[in-house]
Amino acid sequence: MKSLLQTALLLAFICILCGCKVDKKQGGLENPSQPLYLELINGDVGTLAISVSPFDGSRDTLVIDRPLERLIVMSTSHFGFLDAIDAIDCVSGISGKDFIFTGSEASEPPIPYDWHKMTSIVDVGYDSAPDYEKIVELKPDLLLTYAVSGAKSPFITKLEQLGIPVFIVNEHLESHPLARASYIRLFGALTGRMPEADSIFNAVKEAYSFIADSIATAQMPGRKVLLNIPYNDQWFVPSGQSYLTSLIRDAGGEVLGCEEGRAASSVMSVEKAYSLSKEADCWLNVGWCTTLSQLFGVNPVFKDMVGNIQGNARIAGYGSFPVIWNDNKRVNAKGGNDIWQSGVARPDLLLRDLVKVLHPDNQGEAANTIYYRPIE
Repeated sequence: MKSLLQTALLLAFICILCGCKVDKKQGGLENPSQPLYLELINGDVGTLAISVSPFDGSRDTLVIDRPLERLIVMSTSHFGFLDAIDAIDCVSGISGKDFIFTGSEASEPPIPYDWHKMTSIVDVGYDSAPDYEKIVELKPDLLLTYAVSGAKSPFITKLEQLGIPVFIVNEHLESHPLARASYIRLFGALTGRMPEADSIFNAVKEAYSFIADSIATAQMPGRKVLLNIPYNDQWFVPSGQSYLTSLIRDAGGEVLGCEEGRAASSVMSVEKAYSLSKEADCWLNVGWCTTLSQLFGVNPVFKDMVGNIQGNARIAGYGSFPVIWNDNKRVNAKGGNDIWQSGVARPDLLLRDLVKVLHPDNQGEAANTIYYRPIE
């Protein structure tokens, strides 16, 4: 009977969907807060959630006809969305519980947390090595996971065989920070907290747009940013349409070496990075490093690169401010980084950080950042 009801509801939503025309021009930034890979359609019988695959265009559909009370989430960003709407009590299982950032005495979280609720949450392992027995024992209303390719993973196939309802969330593939942040509405729909989710997202969108518009209007000198360090001997540079490039661009920066007109990151050599350091006046996201000595220990040539960047910064008028920054100010003992937890739901705070980093001369005394730390 339940399956027949859900089928009827789905058919009703499909009728609604056929009459809808969704304008999605995120790539042109005409509506950057519109997600490319998620549609939420409200009806008299609830909400229809449609997850669109960026790989093959296939659609995963979910009828939400009641608040769900037992969720398993396979991403810390999913947890961050639920935490933002005060719905941690709906999480019964999570992948990588030890990597959840739980705050610290040195830096209180920007969103209030109620961490005693964490004690009852079960770690279900990773999709590459899941604990199916725990997942079945939890009897979840829904398991939320993500896709990294167009092929259905063995993890999802096994869950379906076990009768575990699954929904794929592709927020990590959205190219604009506001589009990613908009997924808080999905979690609001899932937990019966849509008013809270809408309120938070609207405030985030307004704050983000105000900061970005202020930077654009002020026409501040653009900072030239070198990004990342090698990972497994590959130095990745995000594309011109990527999430991080969008953040840096909206903060008044230019990512050196990024390629326009593509979605995937490119790879450059250390030699190319050294050449770009002769143009850069700022270096961001330097891996796990918290000091310059640690950075120099990764590769001795980095010392010369830092010298190039500091020299350029002095010429540009930023010589008295830190020019090497990392996004690991809020990391727990296991390496869980809050920038991928609360930061995904709060890109306005990330943008505010980057403005402070890239335009310190406009801040008076150095203002505190939430997610970024200077490397000195």
